[in-house]
Amino acid sequence: MSAKIFAALVGFIVSTGYAGVLILMAIQSACVPLPSEIIMPVAGYALAHGRMQLILLATIGSIGANLGSIPAYWVGAKGGRRMIEHYGQYLLLSGHDLDRADRFFARYGSIAVLIGRLLPIVRTFIALPAGIAKMNQVRFHVYTFIGSWPWCYALAWIGMKLGDTFNTDPRFKQFFDRFHHVVEAVIVVGIVWFVVSHWKNRIRAAA
Repeated sequence: MSAKIFAALVGFIVSTGYAGVLILMAIQSACVPLPSEIIMPVAGYALAHGRMQLILLATIGSIGANLGSIPAYWVGAKGGRRMIEHYGQYLLLSGHDLDRADRFFARYGSIAVLIGRLLPIVRTFIALPAGIAKMNQVRFHVYTFIGSWPWCYALAWIGMKLGDTFNTDPRFKQFFDRFHHVVEAVIVVGIVWFVVSHWKNRIRAAA
């Protein structure tokens, strides 16, 4: 992450406060790849100066994750299956993927959401397949909050602790820059794996 982008993100969170954290976390939970692994440490650096602020940040981050999940969940519940059945080939998705998601959520629904909210990348997109599988919405939001809260707290805590030395210790800048690149690399690898594996399946199906 460049110094200018970092400064802009810090400036946005400082100027908007907890509302900005709520908005950013809602965006990342609406199937938009804006990593919480960046948002929450920056929020911890900018806003947290003690345990109560950390608790509040984690709670607001988790509420944001729930709010952002609402449109993604309902897109999946109302039109996701029909959309993928008609246009999924352009997204390298198939009816088999839908059936597999249905079986997965039928068997592991609540636990899948709980664990998914603790995993990078997965947490961003978990609401859409949950909606397609028509998982109970109340249960979905309860487990979204439970799974998101410790994740948000831990990331904000890291930001608060390491942020104290951001301007005095160059190691933090180096660590944050490397961390950001690792997150980006994981996202890219995940996308490449998805495209390659599903493209091969599509070729086999056509043959």
